[in-house]
Amino acid sequence: MGEVIRLEEIDRERRRSRARLAERAHLERAVALFRQNLATAAEALRDAPDAPAQTELLGRIERFAAMIRYGLRMLGEAPSDGLDGPYVSDSPVAGR
Repeated sequence: MGEVIRLEEIDRERRRSRARLAERAHLERAVALFRQNLATAAEALRDAPDAPAQTELLGRIERFAAMIRYGLRMLGEAPSDGLDGPYVSDSPVAGR
């Protein structure tokens, strides 16, 4: 009977481990996507013709950078810098 219970515990731990690996893979893909979007926004900022467009792009860049930091902290790949999560500034652009 003890062996059956132990096998169930081992099986349960394997399922948990697989779920954690899947979660990590999803989070790594999300961080990679945020990095691509950050690069795209930075390129657009370089070519932005006027201040309103630049302001909007800077807001996007700020949000992407915050999400990347947050994702890296969740992955354990970046030290905590005191932020509890993604930061969105109080600027008018952030509300768009």
